[in-house]
Amino acid sequence: MVKSIQTQFPQESFQPSYEQWQQRNVDRHNAAQGDLKGYNCPLCKNRGDFLELVNGHEIIRFCSCKAIRQSIRNIEKSGLAEMMYKQTFDSYIANEPWQHRIKSLAEQFVSNCGNGGNASWFYIGGQVGAGKTHICTAIVGELLNQGLKARYMLWRDEAVYLKANVNDDAAYAAAIKPLKSVDVLYIDDFFKTERGNKPTTGDINLAFELINHRYNNRALTTVISSEKTVEELIDIDEAIGSRIYQRSKDFNISIGRSRDKNFRFGL
Repeated sequence: MVKSIQTQFPQESFQPSYEQWQQRNVDRHNAAQGDLKGYNCPLCKNRGDFLELVNGHEIIRFCSCKAIRQSIRNIEKSGLAEMMYKQTFDSYIANEPWQHRIKSLAEQFVSNCGNGGNASWFYIGGQVGAGKTHICTAIVGELLNQGLKARYMLWRDEAVYLKANVNDDAAYAAAIKPLKSVDVLYIDDFFKTERGNKPTTGDINLAFELINHRYNNRALTTVISSEKTVEELIDIDEAIGSRIYQRSKDFNISIGRSRDKNFRFGL
């Protein structure tokens, strides 16, 4: 009997280079699932960062969701976060034709902002308690989910602070700059005053500075709710009212005043 002879060759173990080891480390990090809350980011898997190899060095890059998460934190600090969970398009009651029109225009506005079109403005004014804040909050929530940075401005609170610091250049600039430059600014209760008094000269000057800056920058989106219609704004200050009208022309809603439209009475 002839026995077969098997020749055994030593197996060479593969030793990755230092650069290959680095790349594996980078890939492993970027594939890991993170635990950041508040926004589900498909890019970084909720880690908030990426590793990159640059000239043999591992560099940390923050994900674009960092700005979105900061916007959400700003919303939370403003007290709007809880409202965003409750005040959505799905929860908006639209039994009457005027309510259907509001919801339809708001949804068109969100679609317009998300389809690469020019940033535009949404204005809704008129009857107290008619769901103006609800529909604007729903808009902001949808735009945040699209990845846009947003900021909430409750006019009667922030206007007081800004006017009080108008002579402190550093404090004033630090407070108004984010309002001027953020992707989406939501101004709630615009020109709301104590006991329904007319806006002061300080209110008008502040409003013009903010509105005019955003009016001149067509990359910025502005959402405004107010107890005043655009026509009433024009009576207060034509320069402010006409700018808002021109930029929100396709998405400008005036709700006629009637107690039947005040949700707060449970009618």
